[in-house]
Amino acid sequence: MALSDRQNQILNWVQQEDALLVEDMVAHFNVSSQTIRKDINLLAERHLVRRTHGGIAPLSSSENLPFDHRQLLNGDAKNRIAAAVADVIPDGASVFLGIGTTVEYVAKALIRHQNLQVFTNNLTVASIFGGQPNIRVRVFAGKLRHQHYDLVGEETLSGLRQYYFDYGVLGCGGLDEAQGILDFDPEEAAVSRVLVEQSRHSLLVVDKHKWGRKASARVHNFSSIDQIYTDALTEKQSQLLTLHGVKITLCH
Repeated sequence: MALSDRQNQILNWVQQEDALLVEDMVAHFNVSSQTIRKDINLLAERHLVRRTHGGIAPLSSSENLPFDHRQLLNGDAKNRIAAAVADVIPDGASVFLGIGTTVEYVAKALIRHQNLQVFTNNLTVASIFGGQPNIRVRVFAGKLRHQHYDLVGEETLSGLRQYYFDYGVLGCGGLDEAQGILDFDPEEAAVSRVLVEQSRHSLLVVDKHKWGRKASARVHNFSSIDQIYTDALTEKQSQLLTLHGVKITLCH
């Protein structure tokens, strides 16, 4: 069952904090503590947060949210981002679609393109194109991450290095003003690093809630990325990205 809007907001909020207190949530949402505790119970039962004394905390910085929930979280923003990316990728291009649920939204937005060459280590992305004979798909070998439906490891990296793509589309686990682009697993971070290196145009697709998320594996600094597609940025974030030479596309 899908989360309520308030529960989704709590989930996004806690991922940007070390801990979140019940009293803070009560004040922010102007609801009773009983209502908030029911929300906490549901989120904890689904293993989306950790309980703490007086509130909740995010999952470990080495652990992402469960795959099935990430597919639905912030879906409207991901749809807008995906549509904007699809608009700039021409028919006949070679595209690497990396790890992450926002990238999967991009795949869905590309299914009407003609003669694309799609490369991926993301099994969900590959399945999206299964009924599209006009799109050629190559899936790189590697080690299966069962909880994420993707392939990682040295075989994947070796396969990636054999090509140079017109466009590389990557998601991420978090964005940090000092450290740049982050992920939860060093092996998925390694795939994203090589993706950027092997692409003429590297496109980062992220919603606004990735800023401040507690991911621990470093991918790259912002200057390695050509363009970011996102739903919102603060003035400080925009200035930082511009300083690093990143082209910004806001998808309202």
